[in-house]
Amino acid sequence: MPENDDVLLRLEKLEVVYHDVITAIRGVSLEIRRGQIVALLGTNGAGKTTTLRAVSGFIGTDNARVSEGAVLYKGGPIQNMPPHRITEMGIALVPERDKIFEMLSVAENLDVTVPRAGAAQRRDRLRELVYTQFPQLANLRDRQAGYLSGGERQMLTIGAALMCAPELLLIDELSLGLAPLVVEDLMRRLKTLRDELDLTILLVDQNAQAALEVSDHGYVMENGRVVLDGPPDQLLGHQDVQEFYLGQSGREDRRSYRMVKQYRRSRRWYG
Repeated sequence: MPENDDVLLRLEKLEVVYHDVITAIRGVSLEIRRGQIVALLGTNGAGKTTTLRAVSGFIGTDNARVSEGAVLYKGGPIQNMPPHRITEMGIALVPERDKIFEMLSVAENLDVTVPRAGAAQRRDRLRELVYTQFPQLANLRDRQAGYLSGGERQMLTIGAALMCAPELLLIDELSLGLAPLVVEDLMRRLKTLRDELDLTILLVDQNAQAALEVSDHGYVMENGRVVLDGPPDQLLGHQDVQEFYLGQSGREDRRSYRMVKQYRRSRRWYG
């Protein structure tokens, strides 16, 4: 069956194994259409970051590999390719914000990014684009990155990824450890980046409320599997999401999502 040109990324029954023995994700399927922001949600250890690293190629650095299924980008398989090849194809990973060069300045952090093919000739324009999107970084371009605030560090990691001129941006835990107002600002900036730079974004986050408010579609992972998916309004209105990700159950003796809801997880929910 021919790939829909509107689908930029598709995961088909993806399985990732660490050290050839530990299965981290099982049968994960999802798709992202061009221009969408898609949220991948779940608690710590659910498999979200492993899924991102499988798409970006960085699982190889953790002695892991895609053992079954496929990662299809623009209709072609890219699973188990090295990260530099995947970056050249137009996919950039924004890791957790501490993955910066703390001893280098903001400007130097941007300049050491290895661009995709053709982007090197546009480095000056890409740098100015980053400063336009994140004016705080322009004002702090000479500051050592280790002295940046949490929100400024997150802007820098996103800016470094934009220096690769990506079409698909993978963002890992945007909101982790940040104040609510900072998270709100960064989420709003993601929509601006999507609209102005013609980006597609896969956003991994534990903050379901913030992520779904800026997303076009959402998936929820638990124990290495996709257990729910749907439009943001349906997910936000779903009892399980409200109880276990938004803290709206009203119960003092809440047990874990895995303990209480596992019996419901034999099939995906479509609303």
